[in-house]
Parts: sequence; C-alpha cells; structure tokens
Amino acid sequence: MTKARKIWIIFILGTLSAFGPLSLDMYASSLPDMQKQLHTTASLAQLTITTCLIGLAIGQIFIGPLSDKIGRRIPTLISLIVFALSSFLIALAPNIDWLICLRFLQGLAGSVGIVTSKAMCSDLFRGKEFARYYYMLMAVNSIFPVFAPTIGGFFLLFGNWRLIFIALGVIGVLLLIAVFFFKETLAKELAVKAKQRIPLKEILTNKVFISFTLVSGFMTGALYAYIAGSSFMLQDIFGMSAFSYSLLYAFNGIGQVIFTWLGAKLTQKFKEQKVLLWGIEVAILAAIVLILTTWLPHQLRYVIIPLFLIVSLVGIGNPLGSALAIEQEREVAGTASAIIGLLQNLLGAFISPLVGLFGQKTYLPMAIIIFLCEFIALLWWQLGTKKHYNNHVK
Repeated sequence: MTKARKIWIIFILGTLSAFGPLSLDMYASSLPDMQKQLHTTASLAQLTITTCLIGLAIGQIFIGPLSDKIGRRIPTLISLIVFALSSFLIALAPNIDWLICLRFLQGLAGSVGIVTSKAMCSDLFRGKEFARYYYMLMAVNSIFPVFAPTIGGFFLLFGNWRLIFIALGVIGVLLLIAVFFFKETLAKELAVKAKQRIPLKEILTNKVFISFTLVSGFMTGALYAYIAGSSFMLQDIFGMSAFSYSLLYAFNGIGQVIFTWLGAKLTQKFKEQKVLLWGIEVAILAAIVLILTTWLPHQLRYVIIPLFLIVSLVGIGNPLGSALAIEQEREVAGTASAIIGLLQNLLGAFISPLVGLFGQKTYLPMAIIIFLCEFIALLWWQLGTKKHYNNHVK
C-alpha cells in the first residue's frame, strides 16, 4: 500500500473505532434539553447513556470471536446498516422508554466497528509499524470528542436533540459506502485456525493481557464519569449554555488529541509501561484537585485545568494500555479487542448512572468517582501489571 492509502484506511478505521465518542459526545450537551422535552428525570436521561454503553459492551464480546472466524468486512457492513437505521428511528422516538431501547440497539450496532477497526489495524501492520498506526488510529478516534460536542451544540442552536441522531444516521451511511470498497484483511490461515478454537480461557488467564486491559479500562471509566456528569455540572451549577459547554467539551477533547500524540512521542524514549504509569499518577493528582474545588466558590477557572487533565490523559491511558494488551494476543486480535471494549463499556455503564443518583446539586460525586477510577488503575498497576509484565519479559 502507498502511504496515502494507509492514511486513508487509518482515517476510516479511526472513525469506525469512534462509535463510542460519536454516540455519546454529540449527545452529551443535549441531555438537559432531552430531559425537559420528554418530561423525564436526570437519572432516566443518563440511563440512555447506560443502555448505549451496555449495547456497546455486549455487542463487542460476540463480534470479536465472530470476526476472528468469518472476517472483518461483512460484520462491519451489516452493523453500519443497523446503526444508521437505529439512529434515524431514535430521532422519531416519542418517549423516554423508546429512546432507552433504541439506544441499546444503536450501541449493539456501534460495537462492531469498535472491534473490527482495531482488529483490521492488527491484521495490516506489525511491530513498530503497528504501534505507530495504532496510535494514529486512536488519534483519529480522539478527534471526535473535539468536534462531536460542538456539532451537537450547533444543532441545539437551530433545533433539538433529535437532529443529533439524524446526523449520526448520515455518518453511518457515509461509513457504509466507504467500507463497501474495503477488502477483507483477515489472513485465511488465521481464520482457519480461529474456526477450530477460540482460546478464550487462555486469553482470560493471561495475566499480562488482563492487567493492561484493567488499567486502560479504569482510566477510561473516569472519562465516562465526566461524560455523564459534566453537562449537569457545568450547565446547572456553573450556568453555562449548551453551546458554551460544547466548546469547553471540545477544548478538553483537543487535549486528548495532544496527549495521544505526546504518548506516542514519549514511548519512543521511555518504556511503554512507565509512560502509562506517569499518566495514571498525573490523573490522580488532577482528580484530587477537582475534589478540593467543590469547597471553593463555584467559578469556572478553578475546574478548567483539572477537567482538562482528566480528559486529556485518557489519550495516553486508553491507546497505550489497549495496544499493549492486544500485542499479547495478536493471533486473535478481534477477540482481544472485544474483551478490552467489553470491560471499558461495562465500567462506563455502571459508572454513568451513579453520577446522577448521588444528586445534581454538587459535582462532588462525579469528582470522587473519577478519583476512584484513577486510583484503582494505579492499584492494578502496582499489584498486577508491573509484576506480571516484568515476569513476562524476563
């Protein structure tokens, strides 16, 4: 492949891997608007995030092994059709019950692209080239949190939350057209081997793989707490408009892009596991600062920096932890990617409603949940990842 062709493929794969951010970030600023229009509660509004995350999680665990057996292209095409249709149906949802159910279906469809995009990257590239292009893929992925909330806020200026899902349906159609011209990337010999047996037990007992997966998962869990709680925090407590909030959300997304690039640069000079540890430690400090700001007067300047760091450092933790995990199980990259995505989305599904259940009058619950996610990631590093990785490479 030419370099231009590789970059085009990575852009499409990065977009496919971004179904999580696309389904959540474009929608985040519209939660208060949707809550009022459908005459529902904040907790039920946040449940539309939870059901989407559950769909993203469940779908990945099934599509991973399937894509290792039959290939990546056909499942991806079918999922894009379902994603587009479900998005258009959500735009017509008459009440919160329909919205919750359709968000689950949308999550199921979106889960396929998340798995197959990373597996295709693993199929196409090896060694240092894989690490470089995987970081590029995740850099494309991290661009969407920058533009998605701004686009969502823009739609709210001219309409309501339903326009956001019409846009998601259009994105699904465009990706369907692009992927239609892709060739199958799974090597025939690997497909034959996977048809014989998917070593799920061996993957789940690979301590190095599980350790990297959990560290990455809990760092991403902090991001889900931010997604679920920041719109209520910044709009209801700090008085920001939906559009202003989307701009700040985009600003934090830019930080995630920058830190993804920074992580790639740091891993060229330092050990990957060390860079991952630095990211966790700085994120913990930012979470502690955010907790302390709850006792200060509610002024935006106090929370901008800790929120920026919490979101940005996911740009180091997520791609680096995931890449290190997938490297342990390259022969069944689809299944490995599915397990990583399953854990991350289950954590997100569990964390999102917790933020709302503990109240909307203060953002202390959100700050504490973020801190706990980062602290658990650190514990897994100290108690698991460091020891198992060192033993593995000896």
